[in-house]
Amino acid sequence: MSVANFLFLFIAAGFAGFVDAVAGGGGLVQLPALLLGISDKPIPLILGTNKIPSIFGTSSAGISYFKKVRPDLKITTVMAVPAFIGSVLGAHLAAHFPTSVFHPLILVLLILVGLYTWRKPTLGLNENLRFAHNHRLVIVFLSGLLIGFYDGLFGPGTGTFLVFILVILVGYEFLKASATAKLVNIATNFAAIITFQISGHIWWKLGLALAIANVGGALIGSRLALRGGSPLVRKVFLIVVVLLIAKLSYDWIYN
Repeated sequence: MSVANFLFLFIAAGFAGFVDAVAGGGGLVQLPALLLGISDKPIPLILGTNKIPSIFGTSSAGISYFKKVRPDLKITTVMAVPAFIGSVLGAHLAAHFPTSVFHPLILVLLILVGLYTWRKPTLGLNENLRFAHNHRLVIVFLSGLLIGFYDGLFGPGTGTFLVFILVILVGYEFLKASATAKLVNIATNFAAIITFQISGHIWWKLGLALAIANVGGALIGSRLALRGGSPLVRKVFLIVVVLLIAKLSYDWIYN
């Protein structure tokens, strides 16, 4: 790999870590960069390598959040365990399933997410828990399973969907939702790494090198989010949703 190509991937990984730490959606930056930078490699190898910097960056952001924002550990666990299982199943299918079939569905979902968040300016600025506690557990269990499956299979936008579910269905403020999403995302990334490693689809040297940049970006992003609070996270969340819509629209139309 040329120095210029590596620098491109390194910078992209740093920016991905920053974006993901604030509002999720780092895969919007990192995965396309890898698809472009190592386009001569098999898709499963690219997907597997992508998870290495992601888990390091997400973990560092999660630690930063945990020091300031204490998530509900029961809710987090009930969401993270099925997310782990779903991610294993998705990663198993990654080499055999055409991810392009997801584009129309994910595109529609993101448009609905963006419009709903934009039209409700007070959404997620304060905690407003919804449903009875047991019902919330069922919601996060099923959401974790579905989103985990998507993360193992494809990935971009996983953190964004986790944050939105926690805000709209559970009733968390954006900052607490982002902190919780990081912990769940660690589980999905770890599950995918195990699965891809078993099949030999991880380029560890590149993944660990990019992890350095991702962690740096994640630390900056999480500290900025903690300072700006839920209003800042909401703004970045909307920007990420718009960019995801643009990226998926381009992929759907031209690929």
